[in-house]
Amino acid sequence: MHSISKRMLQYNKGLLPDMVQIKYKLLTENLYRFYRGTCHIFYEDLAKANKLPPSPLTWACGDLHLENFGSYKADNRLVHFDLNDFDEAILAPASWELARMVTSILIAFQSLKIEKARAYKMAKLFLKTYSATLCNEKAYYIESKTAKGIVQTFLNAVSKRKKKSLLRKRTQEKKKQLAIVLDDPRHFEIESTLKRELKHHITDWIINNNDGPYNYEVVDAAFRLAGTGSIGLKRYAFLLRSTLNSTKYLLIDMKQERASALEPFVGIKQPKWETEAERVVAIQKRMQNIPPALLSHSVFQGESYIIQEMQPVKDSINFKLIRDRYRDIYRVIDDMAMLTASSQLRSSGRQGSANADELIAFGANCQWQDDILDYAIKYTEKIKKYHTEYLADYKKGILNGTKQ
Repeated sequence: MHSISKRMLQYNKGLLPDMVQIKYKLLTENLYRFYRGTCHIFYEDLAKANKLPPSPLTWACGDLHLENFGSYKADNRLVHFDLNDFDEAILAPASWELARMVTSILIAFQSLKIEKARAYKMAKLFLKTYSATLCNEKAYYIESKTAKGIVQTFLNAVSKRKKKSLLRKRTQEKKKQLAIVLDDPRHFEIESTLKRELKHHITDWIINNNDGPYNYEVVDAAFRLAGTGSIGLKRYAFLLRSTLNSTKYLLIDMKQERASALEPFVGIKQPKWETEAERVVAIQKRMQNIPPALLSHSVFQGESYIIQEMQPVKDSINFKLIRDRYRDIYRVIDDMAMLTASSQLRSSGRQGSANADELIAFGANCQWQDDILDYAIKYTEKIKKYHTEYLADYKKGILNGTKQ
């Protein structure tokens, strides 16, 4: 067994075994999917290498890559484009977040068979725009009215999509009312006792939590499979029906949270959070301009969970569709860099993070950019080696326990 497989097995120990097997299979899909699902490997290696230049401490989403930017309906009901995954969020050096993102550009472009020269240009563009945004001293945001280019087209399409379209995909009529579709490969039936307890928990959340939707009742629940790195954790979908209008429904997502994958390696004192879900929600609210609808956290059977309105799985930019459209790719990478810097400015000066002046000075000194790009280039080759070894072990049955 290769060391990469041993590290994977150790990290996923204690998670739901059947779901972890699905995760292991998904990681064979391509190099980029493997990179997305091995955040813990990236940061363990980064901490050991210790080759990045000093940088200010910032609130970081922790797993910044191309597909962790996307659209969502916010509390103000407008559709926003922003960083949208904060499971690994933590206080960390700014350079760690940047290295994760720049490496994702190089790996994603390689998976899309885009030439290295263009990948390097886009990586440099990201770092340049990030620095320029810090120097502009202002946090910006993107929603449908302020977006430009391909992101504007993307958000306009999302804005026109009705909530009913998501309901049609995820539900079916059963006994004269809607129920969650169990034929969907992302949905699994829940044992009856657990299902009853989950429905009671969400009912209590609706009644007693200010973030919950008023005048709704729970009508169905199912286990939900989504994401890559988080597969193996407990995650549930709930169908809610309005008590005022029997034709009005909501889909709610409830996802288990555990400690950030960065925590063992970052070596920085963190605030004391009551739960891991509280950590995620608190940092997300700091970094995003407007949080998603119904964003909340709770504790169920001693484990902490994030609750929010369910968002469509595919609401991120599909780079496969624009791989030959240089201007569109340029625009997207430029926007992602601006949003990254804006999230750090927006959350600056909070519980140990650098203040705005320190971030502005960091943006003005561009000497660190070459170091981050150099690390990303070298790490891309290491990830390719890891993936090759992982594929070999997976084919031998090592990761599913059929061979030792």
